Amino acid sequence: MTSADQPLPARGRRRASVAGDSGGTSTGDSAGTSTSTGTENTEENPDERADRLKERVYVTFTALAVLIALATEAEEPGPAALVLLVTTAGVLLAGFAADIISHIASHARLPSARELRHMLTVTLSAFTAIALPMLFLGLAAIHVMRLEAAIRTGQIVLAISLGVFALAALRHIRLSLWRRLLLAGMLSAVGAAAILLEYLAHTL
Repeated sequence: MTSADQPLPARGRRRASVAGDSGGTSTGDSAGTSTSTGTENTEENPDERADRLKERVYVTFTALAVLIALATEAEEPGPAALVLLVTTAGVLLAGFAADIISHIASHARLPSARELRHMLTVTLSAFTAIALPMLFLGLAAIHVMRLEAAIRTGQIVLAISLGVFALAALRHIRLSLWRRLLLAGMLSAVGAAAILLEYLAHTL
């Protein structure tokens, strides 16, 4: 029997077995870790979706308040659109700064790159809430619509979007359709009450 055909001693077999196990384990663990890391980086958790929706609701109420004020004060579409854009940008910048401050206070550290990217995404995506009102004011600027009609249409669209946001928030709740519609109507009624209070504040 040659030396190549001789069986390994027990100690050598154990070492080979341990080496094989550790190699397979490390490979599997690293692959699993990389897979889970990739999943975590691409998926948006419920808290992040809630942040995005909440910011759009804030912007919608802000835009409604601005349009209510412009309904009695605006004379030209251009300055009206600028007021709406600047006010919305100011609210979003304030919200972005508040998110960073609250994160530092809660976690005693600066936001990570992923967290900061999420905050920026939420802030920038909230601008879409005023897309249609800005479009209507643009149509008024080229004399396709009257300024009063553009502002009023923008108010209606923003009020309807509050109900859409409510339905989006209730989408993941296991309720029948009529219960979801009822809750969405109740949330929309709260939004309508807020709009009414803003209107009264500008007319008194």
